[in-house]
Amino acid sequence: MAIIQRNYNHKDVDMLVTSSTIVETAIANKTFLQTKRSTWKDPFFSDLQTKIETAIKEHLGVDSAKELREATIIVNGMQKQAMTDLAESKVQIMEDFKSNKVRRAEILNQLGFTPYLKEVQKGSHEAMINLLYQFKTNLSTTLKTEIVTAGTAETLLTGIVGYADDLKDANVTQETYKGSRKSITAAGVKAFNEIYDSAISICKIAAKFYKDQQDMKDQFSYRIVAAKLSPKPKPKPPPPPVTPV
Repeated sequence: MAIIQRNYNHKDVDMLVTSSTIVETAIANKTFLQTKRSTWKDPFFSDLQTKIETAIKEHLGVDSAKELREATIIVNGMQKQAMTDLAESKVQIMEDFKSNKVRRAEILNQLGFTPYLKEVQKGSHEAMINLLYQFKTNLSTTLKTEIVTAGTAETLLTGIVGYADDLKDANVTQETYKGSRKSITAAGVKAFNEIYDSAISICKIAAKFYKDQQDMKDQFSYRIVAAKLSPKPKPKPPPPPVTPV
């Protein structure tokens, strides 16, 4: 029996979450979309969403596409906000302690920037959690006072400390939803391919309907939706050319 190949080259769970998000957008805008395409009349979109829910439950062992999608959005949203606040705190520490480079380096190391920041910038949730926990653990009252006295707002530091538990809990929830309890059978791959193909067709057609509305067009771009839900690590820059001696 021939092996069924996937029509997509990313994780099954990411494809299903992306497709579910696109269908939700279509449902929210079905009044317009159904005037443009008669075969999309009810219950076309809701049936497809039910198909996604069923595929996730039967083949991944997860109860709900909506809960999985929401958990993913929460983690990515927290990561983005934490990155913003960490960047603001780091630049202020860099400038406020630039006259004492030894002390500046010690603070950045204690707060987790030195060991974890590069991996965080590549999109690693694990590195982000490690950085936040080191930040939380080592931001003593004395160190906080020192940084605040130098110029950084105390509310910024307090907010970063609060991300540690929140992001860990959200990430655990997301990974729990993502955890597959079942091996993917040929029937599962076939169901996944059908879902993916349907989502791609919706995207290609709807994007044309919204060709003059970039925001809506982006919401029907499979690539853009997938990137927002599952941000990829930034590629490493190429090494500098070696200058001949």
